[in-house]
Amino acid sequence: MLNLPDPRPEGDTSSPSETADFVLNQTMLRIKDPARSIPFYQHVLGMTLVKEIPFPEMKFTLYFLGYVGPEDDLPEEEEGRLHYAFGQPAMLELTHNWGTEDEAGNVYHNGNDEPQGFGHIGLAVPDVDEACKRFEALGVDFVKRPSEGKMKGLAFIKDPDGYWIEILNPKNSALICGV
Repeated sequence: MLNLPDPRPEGDTSSPSETADFVLNQTMLRIKDPARSIPFYQHVLGMTLVKEIPFPEMKFTLYFLGYVGPEDDLPEEEEGRLHYAFGQPAMLELTHNWGTEDEAGNVYHNGNDEPQGFGHIGLAVPDVDEACKRFEALGVDFVKRPSEGKMKGLAFIKDPDGYWIEILNPKNSALICGV
């Protein structure tokens, strides 16, 4: 087990200066079938496919998706898109291992079934109820609706591979967490 001493004075929660330019760039999920997953993230959740990178010799493809606002200059050329994908915070990397789309049943563990591991990704929205009405109209599978359970006002939906996606409004987070 890694046991590092904390050189900061007691009560100091700042990050080391050496990590000031570090950015959480991506979360990777393995997907069974890009023909199902890519449209889900693009059309249901509104993400943009920033870059697709096939690796034919290793038989897999990476898909980088994220939220690209109108103020962003998404490059048109391939190299520019590659640099963009690896330079943005909070990109979603979907990895498709070729041939899994032909396998029967679930291919990957969603992290929430036993034994538990990975839990979910989170998506902040302006209005959880309105987002959920849209998801319901699109036939999205719900794990939890905003009015269910002890934590009211947030929802969990499933993507085509069964991964959980938390739907929340940051303005309501303090109420949901009892703060």
